[in-house]
Amino acid sequence: MNRAWPVSVGRTFLSALVFASALFTTSLRAEEKPADVKMEPLFNGKALTNFKVPEPNPWWKAVDGVLVGQNDEAKKKNAPSTEKTYTDFAIEFDVRFPDNIDSGVMYAKPGAKGTTDLQVQIGVSRSLKTDMTGSIYYKGKYPDAARAKGVDKVLKVGDWNAMRIEVKGKVTKVWLNGQHVLTFDCPDDLKPGPIGLQIHPGVVMKVEYRNVKIGEL
Repeated sequence: MNRAWPVSVGRTFLSALVFASALFTTSLRAEEKPADVKMEPLFNGKALTNFKVPEPNPWWKAVDGVLVGQNDEAKKKNAPSTEKTYTDFAIEFDVRFPDNIDSGVMYAKPGAKGTTDLQVQIGVSRSLKTDMTGSIYYKGKYPDAARAKGVDKVLKVGDWNAMRIEVKGKVTKVWLNGQHVLTFDCPDDLKPGPIGLQIHPGVVMKVEYRNVKIGEL
């Protein structure tokens, strides 16, 4: 004999199904995989061939296959940028830094009249006084949607960390040591630009990059 389910049971089942679907979607996002793209060296381990650097250049040098960035005596800022402009791309590298440095990867300007680059932070934010590695600095702030999650569980201060950044359209994704930590959908359209590596002003700091590779999505 066929029996119809009570309405309340049907609603409960539907709610459970929707909830399970949401959990599954969240799980997929958490386990998001990098795009399959051909990567090519951006830093050859010997010189800053693909970057525009000032002359003289007291901030950046190649040492035993490592790109070393260190502030000068005046603690001025510096950010060598790539000769080439990138729109949709993936960049990956190993980065090593001690506590309390302030670096990052600068890559595009948000908005039609944007003047400040978006930046994936590496190290401690000067404004927040806390490590924001993997988060995005957007128009002078770190919006909640642009803050990386779970970084404290995978970041190795003082040791080499593998980082990957993908930018496609308005969306930026970040992986740290193989863990997907951020997907940020920028509210503004992005103006393509060169990619820069930052030394923050007013900070005694040293940061090292190696195995820097890039590919166009």
